[in-house]
Amino acid sequence: MSTLRLPYATLSTDAYQGFVATKKALEKSRLGKALIELVYLRVSQINGCAFCLEMHANALRKDGMPDHKIDSLAGWRVSSRYSARERAALAWTESVVAIDQTHAPDDDFDPLRDHFSDAEIADLTFAIALMSAFNRLAIGMRQ
Repeated sequence: MSTLRLPYATLSTDAYQGFVATKKALEKSRLGKALIELVYLRVSQINGCAFCLEMHANALRKDGMPDHKIDSLAGWRVSSRYSARERAALAWTESVVAIDQTHAPDDDFDPLRDHFSDAEIADLTFAIALMSAFNRLAIGMRQ
């Protein structure tokens, strides 16, 4: 792995602590830790953040998610291992991460309503945005 370009967490302490505060707030979400970590892992797969991939895969394994489910995440669309709720969250995750291409269409948003409250949809979207930001920091600064 490359050498850290800048210690961004200590150089921009207040901004970084804002991210940490958001992460802690999301840990209290009704989404549940497993779904949030699954979303974090999928965001990190899409963005190619090796540091975050290891961290979130390890967190899921530690909390008891089966290896086969973690290992098949990149192919979730053709796997039978994911619930309808997880599928809705993962489709939204991919849509928001690639927002420059998708523009977050109703086809990806509307299925969320069958599985999540409005507050949960907001939390899910914050989780996607937060992990995208963390990925960009880690990749850009070579963490």
